[in-house]
Amino acid sequence: MTAPSEEPAPRRRPQQRKQVLLRLDPQVYEALARWAGDELRSANAQIEFLLRRALSEAGRLPGDTGPLPRRGRPPGNTGPPPAR
Repeated sequence: MTAPSEEPAPRRRPQQRKQVLLRLDPQVYEALARWAGDELRSANAQIEFLLRRALSEAGRLPGDTGPLPRRGRPPGNTGPPPAR
């Protein structure tokens, strides 16, 4: 009897962000956009922030949910500038 071959676990590819169509009352959207602006977020980021908070408070946020993606430019190289 041979030992079962151990295959490496498949690499988990980063999941793509889901795109959804959301229909909102225009005044609800305006209030949301103002709130997002006050907190320096896009309306989309504000919606995701609020949904995650609501899911967490209801105990329904899956434990393996990743953190909110950082918005804006990716961080630059923090090392010394390249020699010329």
